[in-house]
Amino acid sequence: MTSARLSRCGAAIALALWACAGAAATPPAPASAPATSAPATAAPSPAPNPASIPAPIVAATAQPPAASGTVRELNLTQLGIDYAINLRGTTGTVGIPFSVRADELVTSASLRLNYAYSPALIPELSHIVVTVNDVLVTTLPIVPAQAGKPQTADIPIDRRLITEFNRINIELVGHYTRDCEDPLHSSLWATVDASSTLRLSVVPLKIASDLASLPQPFFDRRDVRRASIPFVFGTATPTSTLEAAGIVSSWFGALAGYRGAVFPVSHGELPAAGHAVVFATPETSIAGLALPAIQGPSLAVVDHPRDANYKLLLVMGRNPAELRTAASALAINSRAFTGASALVSNFVEPAPRQPYDAPRWLSSVRAVKLGELAPASEFSVAGYAPDVVKVNLQLPPDLFTWRSRGIPLDLTYNYTPRVRPDQSTLNVSLGDSFVASLPLRAANPAEQHWWNPFALPLLPDGTVSQTKDLLLPPLALGSRSQLRMHYYFEPPAGNCKPLVDNVRGNVDPASTIDVSGLPHYIAMPELAAFANSGFPFTRLADQADSVVVLPDQAENADTETYLALLGQLGNATGYPALRVTVGHSADVAQWADKELLVVGGLHSQPLFTQWADVMPLSATKEARDFRLGTWLDDTLTFIAGTRQREDLPASTQMTVTDDGSDAVLAGFESPLKKGRSVVAVVSSASSQPALLNALMTPALVRNIQGSTAFIRGNQVSSLLAGGTYFVGTLPPVTRLQWILSRSPLLLAAMIIALAFFGAAVAYVSLQLRARRRLRE
Repeated sequence: MTSARLSRCGAAIALALWACAGAAATPPAPASAPATSAPATAAPSPAPNPASIPAPIVAATAQPPAASGTVRELNLTQLGIDYAINLRGTTGTVGIPFSVRADELVTSASLRLNYAYSPALIPELSHIVVTVNDVLVTTLPIVPAQAGKPQTADIPIDRRLITEFNRINIELVGHYTRDCEDPLHSSLWATVDASSTLRLSVVPLKIASDLASLPQPFFDRRDVRRASIPFVFGTATPTSTLEAAGIVSSWFGALAGYRGAVFPVSHGELPAAGHAVVFATPETSIAGLALPAIQGPSLAVVDHPRDANYKLLLVMGRNPAELRTAASALAINSRAFTGASALVSNFVEPAPRQPYDAPRWLSSVRAVKLGELAPASEFSVAGYAPDVVKVNLQLPPDLFTWRSRGIPLDLTYNYTPRVRPDQSTLNVSLGDSFVASLPLRAANPAEQHWWNPFALPLLPDGTVSQTKDLLLPPLALGSRSQLRMHYYFEPPAGNCKPLVDNVRGNVDPASTIDVSGLPHYIAMPELAAFANSGFPFTRLADQADSVVVLPDQAENADTETYLALLGQLGNATGYPALRVTVGHSADVAQWADKELLVVGGLHSQPLFTQWADVMPLSATKEARDFRLGTWLDDTLTFIAGTRQREDLPASTQMTVTDDGSDAVLAGFESPLKKGRSVVAVVSSASSQPALLNALMTPALVRNIQGSTAFIRGNQVSSLLAGGTYFVGTLPPVTRLQWILSRSPLLLAAMIIALAFFGAAVAYVSLQLRARRRLRE
């Protein structure tokens, strides 16, 4: 058991003893908040106007005052339930997981449940059961007068039921008749709205200073909120220190995953509260912090000088090279360190990564087993209302699927054979695109003979195994896709028969998906590839081909944007940016053969002025102009040659006020070398939060595409402007077909040329034959 868990257990025991003593010695509570000694049954009430909903009710039983801690409210979407909850049947159940950070202790908890139920339910026989970690918390009765209407119930949860990982189960026990009934009748239903919230009051819990606990407490996988990890630098921050910080932020970003991670920056001073990461060399001076003697690349965890409940992670080195070594060792193998401090010795940097070998990407050189992409336990389901087997697919965004017949999926699946032929199927889909419906066959005992070629062979566990080769539609296969496999077992017909829930299904983890036959080729600029997969910077997972160009006088907002973007790249690849380069505009010429990520304000970043002619936006004193090429003019020029169009402007402009509230992403071909890319990230201190939120929110990320994305608040508008260039290679024949398909006039010219060439060959051949006949 770790020190954090020992601390948690000790604190929980102390609070439990305090609660027991308080129950005996505390005077009676006021009538407005009566004390109870057992979980109370919450009384449902009609849902009020959302604007008038009061704060959720919390239990008054031996609870420390919430004012001493922090109150958090999480809705079901934040808790991972991103779908509508429908409870059906006589025992419909849903589980809602939640967890508590290792450095926090829950002092009170409550659940505000917004729900509704069928008017057909019999009140005496039906109810809704709420449990926490399999312990009954409350039973909600069925009130006929409120049936079919939205309702709200505030349910107190005893804090002693809450551990590190928890589960709230909501079960409908429903009956619509006193006689025999159909357990799956359509009138047996209840719904739980996604606006339901879990309210937790927490206080900090002091934990030991131990590197073995990393990444805790700086990042805790139990916390479903967006990670916010402050980074602290000295008063002067060279680019070498920023490179080390980028390695650490990409590591945290990979750990944060779907949550996203931001990194508030301070120079020369610590944040007033909270955990933080400090980057230090012997010259670093930070107010209030006494740095230990630095004897080489080293890591340490110390108490925050202002509040011992919080920790500081010190990343230290005597020079920039050692600082980078300490950061790399932390990102590659943080579990190798123990104790309050450790000196990094004999560190060997990993070999350079190969193109497209990011750990989280589907391999493009071999077939990949589905078991490599998800835990084996997630491939098995049971019951007549089973979960969907989901496999997340993260592919290189430049896979060229034009004219592809499909992505091969070699699927092996097992299931309980049906008693008789029915409509049971395994439904396969890719995202929202239907792929196939595979029938689940029946096994007739009379046909189970070794000599019968039509017999359905049974495995020792009584299930049937079948294999099917499928082709996934390439147009539905984006850089982030989800393969879904849903078993539908048709329930037995007829009432008054007990529903024996003994059906099982399993997708073999050895099933494979193969994209190795697809070349890498993509039309650029394409901000969707950058926003979803970090492309082209993530082509090499260690960022060896990437350079981040900051303003000469970078502000905190610029540094925070850089660190957050590196976190996003780490999340896309699952690998730290060990070889990223950070520099300034004056040195950009030496990085001509690199992918450039240019960060800054439209006026503070010199490259935005130098490259104004090739960028899809330019700066003026009062506004930002987005210059978009007129595709109609280009088309007319392509077909009929250059011509003047007086009815269409030479360019289309979008003017945006320069008040600091706008952020822009712009992609274009590098002016330094053909085939290389530049992504310009234009933001200010006021627009940077909206930019980062757009990159970390799935609903907004899908709107980032084309060559230019404009972000204001929670709105994202994307445009396609400027020239198109291509990155990657195609086989010669495929390339010729692709070029001809995009250039109909070139295709016509080639056909005419071939016709003339054929005619010329035929003419010469006939002339030679005529001369031979004349000689004879």
